[in-house]
Amino acid sequence: MRRTLAATLALAATLAAGGAAAGPPVSQFKLGNGLEVVVQTDHRTPVVAVNLWYHVGSKDEPAGKNGFAHLFEHLMFQGSRHVPEDSFFQLLERAGGSDMNGTTNTDRTNYYEVVPSRQLELALWLESDRMAFLLDHVDDKTLSSQRDVVKNERRQNYEDAPYGLVRQFVRAALFPEGHPYHRLTIGTPQDLDAASLADVRAFFKRYYVPNNATLVLAGDVDEARARALTEKWFGPIVAGPAAQSLRAPAPVPRDKEQTLSIEAGVELARVSVSWVTPPGFAPGDGELDGLSQVLSTGKSSRLYKRLVHDAQVAQDVSAYQASSLLASQFEISATVQRGKQPSEVLAMIDEELDKISREGPTDDELARAKARLVADLMFSVERVGSRANQINAYAEGAGDPAYFDKDVARYRALSRESMQRAAATHLRRSARVVAIVTPTPGAPKAGRLAGGAP
Repeated sequence: MRRTLAATLALAATLAAGGAAAGPPVSQFKLGNGLEVVVQTDHRTPVVAVNLWYHVGSKDEPAGKNGFAHLFEHLMFQGSRHVPEDSFFQLLERAGGSDMNGTTNTDRTNYYEVVPSRQLELALWLESDRMAFLLDHVDDKTLSSQRDVVKNERRQNYEDAPYGLVRQFVRAALFPEGHPYHRLTIGTPQDLDAASLADVRAFFKRYYVPNNATLVLAGDVDEARARALTEKWFGPIVAGPAAQSLRAPAPVPRDKEQTLSIEAGVELARVSVSWVTPPGFAPGDGELDGLSQVLSTGKSSRLYKRLVHDAQVAQDVSAYQASSLLASQFEISATVQRGKQPSEVLAMIDEELDKISREGPTDDELARAKARLVADLMFSVERVGSRANQINAYAEGAGDPAYFDKDVARYRALSRESMQRAAATHLRRSARVVAIVTPTPGAPKAGRLAGGAP
């Protein structure tokens, strides 16, 4: 599916304007143990993307077990019954594999690699061995070493990073104690230190089972070969318990603005404004994607032009809709220019939000937003690895791995009126959390809540 940039952008504009969409065709089947398998065939390049999603993320972790899903992202690469310690990547690299890793978020953990099509069986054997036999290898030594790796990652990306803990404070304010999204995916040092080998084993047995996973194979493979190989390597794995990951939306009522005052050992102040918004693919989610484009994508966007270019009160500004399974988060963030005040920046953000809540975008803004959103979709299926991951995202979030054409259609259907309604409904001042980060000598650069410990 390789195209030139110009051709992709032209096609995106055509699709956004109403041209016929044609997403990658897929087929799907289920093994007897419940493993969902999706196949997307493209014989033009002799490679196959193997993309396995376990439907478990930080939202599924019991109290006191924050960080377990992310911990397993690391443990899964350390070896299993038939795969020696630290040899997973080596075996794939020697076979010509590339683009291999794993990631964890609130809703899922994914593992992926791209291999020459003749090496597909190797990749499936490796994935099946750690699904079936990981616990034969994990011991106290492995758990201790990977726990230290995760804690070091938290220090680097959160505790020792400028503004690094702001997102934790905002998330905790947006989603109250007890909500599945209250905690960050990275985990807390306290919960990680308290984790026993028995705790880890129990978590794995519940969630890392074939009936809680979806496997996407995209590229130079047909359904017949996919069936034969997945049945051979995954078919014998016993299904796990019927109760699996949390999927029911949890309401988060908010009728009063909350302001967080945060002190940080940084040079510049920062302002963020955040809302709880509709789940991914739910009504309003696409409109908020469009609003993020209008507000901050490109130098002609409303907030960039107003805050960065014209008034020069901000060094940068961003707006985005972070779509998730149970609920999403819309956030606007701006780094304040030296000598300017966060209150100036927040007032200008509010003025622009008020305008778009009353009037919606202009016709030109709407057309550009739709074209960019469709272009992003087109780019997501250009490379076989990202195509496989996009298909898996559709399978989990929309319940349809062949959702591409419907995704194009929902962006094509955006209108000035629908985006105005979304702004007025979901980006209300009474429903938001405002975080003001103030440069404070002696404070941790990651930030701390004013008047209390981080």
